[in-house]
Amino acid sequence: MATKMTMPQLGESVTEGTISKWLVGPGDKVNKYDPIAEVLTDKVSAEIPSSFTGTITELLVAEDDTVSVGTDICAIEEVGAAPLANEPVQEEESVEQKVPHSTDNDTSQKTRYSPAVMRLAQENNIDLNSISGSGRGGRITRKDVEAYLSLGASQEIPRPEKEENKEQEVVDSVSSKRSNTETTLKGDKEIAVSGVRKAIAANMVKSKSEMPHAWTMVEVDVTNLVNLREKKKAEFKEQEGYNLTYLPFFMKACVEALKEFPQMNSQWADDKIIRKKEINVSMAAATDDALFVPVIHNADELTIKGLAKKTNELAGKVRSGKLSGEDMKNGTFTINNTGSFGSILSQPIINAPQAAILSIESIVKRPVIMETEAGDVIAVRHMVNLCLSLDHRVLDGLICGRFLASIKKRLEHMTEENTMIY
Repeated sequence: MATKMTMPQLGESVTEGTISKWLVGPGDKVNKYDPIAEVLTDKVSAEIPSSFTGTITELLVAEDDTVSVGTDICAIEEVGAAPLANEPVQEEESVEQKVPHSTDNDTSQKTRYSPAVMRLAQENNIDLNSISGSGRGGRITRKDVEAYLSLGASQEIPRPEKEENKEQEVVDSVSSKRSNTETTLKGDKEIAVSGVRKAIAANMVKSKSEMPHAWTMVEVDVTNLVNLREKKKAEFKEQEGYNLTYLPFFMKACVEALKEFPQMNSQWADDKIIRKKEINVSMAAATDDALFVPVIHNADELTIKGLAKKTNELAGKVRSGKLSGEDMKNGTFTINNTGSFGSILSQPIINAPQAAILSIESIVKRPVIMETEAGDVIAVRHMVNLCLSLDHRVLDGLICGRFLASIKKRLEHMTEENTMIY
């Protein structure tokens, strides 16, 4: 008999995943632990290993389908397994039987919604409080919402009766404009949304809908840093075999400031704030059609050279498509190098569930008024903007201002005399 493999749980709070790519097909032979599919969740991209040795007989889920944890995804004929004579055929075990249900007394996860659930609720104007969850701790899954929609139970937002006609005119006008906007014209090209793009979109929607974003910025005079790198980059390239970019210097200043202000290295967890012990720096890295956020673990223990090496290694994995799920786990603070493509000002979206993200903008030459013993003078300096987005549930302006001031001070004092690269 063929044995069914189910969607595994790829994280403590993960309730569903998207099959982004099948690595096997019907008739393929697999060994136990061989990767059979690539899966995307709102937290990680990972490969699913086979739980058995045998032959794939059927793929039960199509690529780009999103299914709940515990759902059958494929069937495998195990090596050495044979049906017993007159063995009764059992009915397929339902998802409800595989996934432990919440009891009436357990609603601890009721208000923890996945990006897919939130998106469906927003698109269909659903009050999630009116839905009973079938997931662990009463958590509402995507299938719960879809079942609710199939009953035609989407909620209408009550409006004052006297404004009904006026509101209807607005709705009709918006609908008309939307219809015109979404019309596909001759020459337009429709592009299917990939699993990676869906995962990115889901995480961004979750971040913006759940987190009260605030934003602040400082400008930093990095003339000393520019001069230091200019002196060291050729020697470094010859010794190490890869370029010494500005990013490791900014990372070093940032992790030192995170040690000084550990509040920045935190996460919101419903009824509590979790201050993370490890400083694991997520670095945004993009390809032509996707954004990945690999992690430098224990970044505070690395030198500038160590940070440069890890940055180079992870960037290479992103470009070659060899980034693993482990490479993107457990980030605590994100640095976004938007300056690499010329940006001078941005408002980054926080990488949930982290509490903050720092964008490093492009270093540009600008005339700056400087104080000297002879009075104020105008000088050409290398300036950069540091833009910080913060989760206002966890952080306030005062601590974030001090954090940025600490980074600014460290960067402005990076000279050959007081900065160790190795």
